[in-house]
Amino acid sequence: MEENTGLSRRTFLGMSALGVLGLAGCGGGPTAPQVDVQVPQALLDQAAALRGGSVGMLSQKLYSETANQALDRSLQAFAQATGTTVRNDLVSGDAGDMVAKMDTEVKAGTSRDLAFMSDRRFVGQLHNLDALTDVTDVVDEMRALYGEPATEAANFCVFGGRWYAIPYHFIATAMYLRKDWYEEKGLPLKPHYTWEELRDHALEVSDPAKRRFGWGLTVNRSGDANGFITNVINCYGGAIADNTGTKVVFDSPETVAAVTFIGDIYTNPKYAPMLPPGVGSWTDSSNNENWLAQVLGLTLNQFSVYADSKTKNNPVYANTHPFNGATGPAIDRPLAYGESNSFVVFKGAKNPDLAKLVAKFMAGGSALLGVAKGAPCLVNPAWDKVWDSDPHYTSGDPAFPALREQTRTPLPLTTKTGYAFPQAPSPGEQAATAAYLLTDMMQSVIQGTPPAEAVASTHARIVQVFEQQGYPQ
Repeated sequence: MEENTGLSRRTFLGMSALGVLGLAGCGGGPTAPQVDVQVPQALLDQAAALRGGSVGMLSQKLYSETANQALDRSLQAFAQATGTTVRNDLVSGDAGDMVAKMDTEVKAGTSRDLAFMSDRRFVGQLHNLDALTDVTDVVDEMRALYGEPATEAANFCVFGGRWYAIPYHFIATAMYLRKDWYEEKGLPLKPHYTWEELRDHALEVSDPAKRRFGWGLTVNRSGDANGFITNVINCYGGAIADNTGTKVVFDSPETVAAVTFIGDIYTNPKYAPMLPPGVGSWTDSSNNENWLAQVLGLTLNQFSVYADSKTKNNPVYANTHPFNGATGPAIDRPLAYGESNSFVVFKGAKNPDLAKLVAKFMAGGSALLGVAKGAPCLVNPAWDKVWDSDPHYTSGDPAFPALREQTRTPLPLTTKTGYAFPQAPSPGEQAATAAYLLTDMMQSVIQGTPPAEAVASTHARIVQVFEQQGYPQ
């Protein structure tokens, strides 16, 4: 996740800067839904001793620009109400050097005070590098206010019984299919399918002459492809690491079977009619764009594409069947438990108390509501009681009940091969995934490398990454 130099820094000051601040988070494009953002009195009381202070913050750039604008408005309201300064930089979520940059800044004493990022993807690596501050006190205080956080957070934010990240907002996992295309073919709409069913149904609903392509998944370097490949491998009974997160177990018959299944989709002429043009070079935005262009019958995505179709009145919204995901030979329930964008406070933060206060403010009430309305179903409460704080969460979209239930999914989910998901946070796995070793493996299979050989060579590369992270094999 590297900084997007095309975006200016957002700086939010006290009351005298109101006129300037009204423009700081805005530009062309859609306007964020207006929410009257209020700072709770309890937080104002805590902020009294911090008046005049400042924090530097990194925000993971959200897919919805209206949500980014709403986040700016919440930070602006906080700064004005507390007489503080918040400097916020937007960063992109899929550059591979984000962790290294943050670690370098922490060690040099030049880091920001706080950031929010995917707990599943990044927190374990940063904790392993000793870059994070213990925030158990903040989480305990928020439990008293907001109830329990999403179940996944206890897996990705807790190390040695202590919290090193503060859940901010929940991001569900999901798949989407064109229910009108399925209905035309008499195919069932279900809560989940097997991966084989999805492949076969995708071929059945495809019609290139009508620009209908049933399979909207890529294996090109991207976060979406990483998620797709990992999910299939796990559903087949394979895994990158064992349940401790420390030992590489990638090279297995189950992984080879999964890679064979995936590779066949992109190399077998039988399935060519269901593959959209250019799918081999898609980036993370490509499946969104093609879904919104109404040419795909299936895709796997966070709720960004669903939110975009709803907020922009795209007809595909009414024809979307969201479902929890797919199953495989090793498990009969989808491995769907989501992740949270969570706040971390860096070691050496100049103003850790103010950083923690910003995190507490942003995770609940009206501060989150505007962001959630700007990205409906993509940005969701990470805390149980926040779900009941506004009618938007209880009745704003038909998908909300299922989304809330995903935050409560009993974990772990265990495969027949004994892997329990989510597994222990693994810096090695996070680093291997961020290096796109899985997508590189699939590209080699598409180019003719036998799956067993590709898996074995990728296993060796993963071992190197784990050893670099301090886990000898």
